[in-house]
Amino acid sequence: MPSGACDCHVHVFDPAYPLAATASTVPPERARLADYRKVQAELGLTRAVLVQSSGYGFDNRCMLAALAELGANGRGVVTLAPTVDDATLAQLHAAGVRGVRFMMLNQPVLSWDALLPMAERIAPLGWHVNLQMDGAGFAHRLQELANLPVPLVIDHNGKFLTPPGVDAPQFQALRSLMDNGRCWIKLSAPYETSRTGAPDYADVSLLARTLAQAYPQRCLWASSWPHVGRANPPRDADMLSLLRAWAPDSDTLRRILVDNPQQLYGF
Repeated sequence: MPSGACDCHVHVFDPAYPLAATASTVPPERARLADYRKVQAELGLTRAVLVQSSGYGFDNRCMLAALAELGANGRGVVTLAPTVDDATLAQLHAAGVRGVRFMMLNQPVLSWDALLPMAERIAPLGWHVNLQMDGAGFAHRLQELANLPVPLVIDHNGKFLTPPGVDAPQFQALRSLMDNGRCWIKLSAPYETSRTGAPDYADVSLLARTLAQAYPQRCLWASSWPHVGRANPPRDADMLSLLRAWAPDSDTLRRILVDNPQQLYGF
């Protein structure tokens, strides 16, 4: 692995922090930061971006505690109530937070109405919006997302719950967002939406490979560890091997794993 390789989507859980009443899934038993550090070492990764799990709602304490332990090699993405004050934003920035998550699936705790006001609040900090939604809605949300005053980071190859072909309107809408130069995409978690299945997840892999070839300067990679809600989670090494299939060129691989995360998250 190239030095400084980054995993851009990791969740952590700890029984010391109670789940929110809105939690829809039970986290795996071994999902603390110490458990992830073993995976990180096995894969040869150096940096990690901790993303607030929807299971904790607006309570970011578990993620922030793990972020403090990661130090300079960690960054965080939080979920914030629209009423958050400027002092809290400043404290979160100092702690290594660089984005706000909008998880728009499975009983979202934030509404679409909160998207633009939150983006305007975080713009002075240089943060981004991290969005997860069914990619079938990109065409409907295209102008709204394209006009955000902050960078937009989209999860899991667009998270198309029904993977489309590369010429389908919904995938072309995602490409329109990528074309504006301020949108980033995580090449990750094909198992969540693939209809063709393991080991190569051919339908989602086609989307990921197309994105990696067309937008190598704004693609990221993520394990999505610990694969919440999966009775039979994939091997993380297999997920990393898929990236090599999507982006076989060594320069592109380094860009996705090192250079792009360094630019976006400010490592």
